[in-house]
Amino acid sequence: MNTLEIKGDWNITKGKMKQKWAQLTDSDLEYTEGKQDELVGRIQKRTGQTREAVEKAIKDLEKAA
Repeated sequence: MNTLEIKGDWNITKGKMKQKWAQLTDSDLEYTEGKQDELVGRIQKRTGQTREAVEKAIKDLEKAA
């Protein structure tokens, strides 16, 4: 996946991400259009997970929203 598309209600997705990764801060989850790579990088840095794992988790959380 080259880019991550974050759709739907961002606040719901953000809340689910904070439940999954409790170490994330609001600052880590600041989302700005076109900054998907930066968001994934911040989550990777905090969680130690691979890019692919983070992208898959975000997609799964979006589907559940």
